[in-house]
Amino acid sequence: MILGKSSYKIIFLLGFLLCSSLSFSQNNKQKELETRRQELRREIQKINELRTENKTIAKSKLSLIEDFNHKINVLDNLIKVTNRQANLLTREINTNQSKITSLRDELKQLKAEYAAMIVKSYKSKNQQSRIMFLLSSNNFKQAYKRVQYMQQYADHQKKQGETIKAKTKELQDINTNLLKQKEEKNNLIAENKVTQKSLESERKQQQALMKEIQSNISRYANQIKDKEKEARRIDAEINKIIRAAIAKSNKKAGKSSSSKTFALTPEGLALAKNFEANRGKLVWPVSKGVVQMGYGKQPHPVIKSLTINSNGVRIATEKGAKARAVFNGEVIGVVANKNVNPFVIIQHGNYITYYKNLSKIYVKAGDKVTTKQDIGEVFTNPSTGETILSFVISKDTDTQNPSSWIYKM
Repeated sequence: MILGKSSYKIIFLLGFLLCSSLSFSQNNKQKELETRRQELRREIQKINELRTENKTIAKSKLSLIEDFNHKINVLDNLIKVTNRQANLLTREINTNQSKITSLRDELKQLKAEYAAMIVKSYKSKNQQSRIMFLLSSNNFKQAYKRVQYMQQYADHQKKQGETIKAKTKELQDINTNLLKQKEEKNNLIAENKVTQKSLESERKQQQALMKEIQSNISRYANQIKDKEKEARRIDAEINKIIRAAIAKSNKKAGKSSSSKTFALTPEGLALAKNFEANRGKLVWPVSKGVVQMGYGKQPHPVIKSLTINSNGVRIATEKGAKARAVFNGEVIGVVANKNVNPFVIIQHGNYITYYKNLSKIYVKAGDKVTTKQDIGEVFTNPSTGETILSFVISKDTDTQNPSSWIYKM
């Protein structure tokens, strides 16, 4: 089958669009990976800063293991992301090297054709002047066609020269980009070597500590179970407060008090919609911190045989850190008694946020709060030096994964 000129044009256009699409996709992927890499680097920096602040405190072995596990996980993710960046750069470098080879061949052919054209033009001038070429025409029509031919030939020469110039510039740009890509790749590889050494060091310390824990595993398992039992007791107390608030809202609206969802006023409904619209964009409940434990059912980070069910996240932060409201709302509960560290519950329409393990409280039930308003100070354990905020989000009484709501959690 013989293809016409229009078919070749369509094939060329499709090829160009495909290459452009792949290039755009690769650039986007590289930007995503770089963004993620910088996030992980910042998280490691936060971990190191918190470690430096607490280095004089004799932490419990369980706390130390959790610290090591968390940093090892972040370092491991950083290595993976950096490797993916380096591999993507390798593919881009290979693509550019192929482009350079192709362009050089194309330029060689263009220059050869251009040189032949110049020689032909020179010979033509020696053999016969342009005027004689025109005067030797048999008629006016032939003379006009010869004028057109000479103009077209001159235009073609000029276009060929411009094409060579443009291709040369393209080749230079690709070469410059190639050198930059190679430098970026070398930097990533060098950085990964440093990260790998740090990871190996953390793992050695973690393994040494785990040996100590394994020698008295039952004692540590009991400590973990006691903590879980206390956490469930606090959660039950929080649920009691939320159910009472739900019953109160339904009573006001003249609905059944047994309902498990809030009866919202128009203002409450608008607030809930606004809260939902900010999914993934809510501020952190502390200005600086790292997530030590995520949401949901998971093996305990120290004793893998134990399963824990986390209804929120645990955020390690600095001593004296302030807990802050993640969104506008109303305080519906403040609990401060001898049996548990204080906590605050804030309502945002039919959404609730809880801030547990505080040492000081700056608000009271009924207070209206705004985004980023300080609501209390996070408790610092005097024996371990840990400053941990437990943070939970729920819709009515159903807990949500905070990482889906908080910006880059």
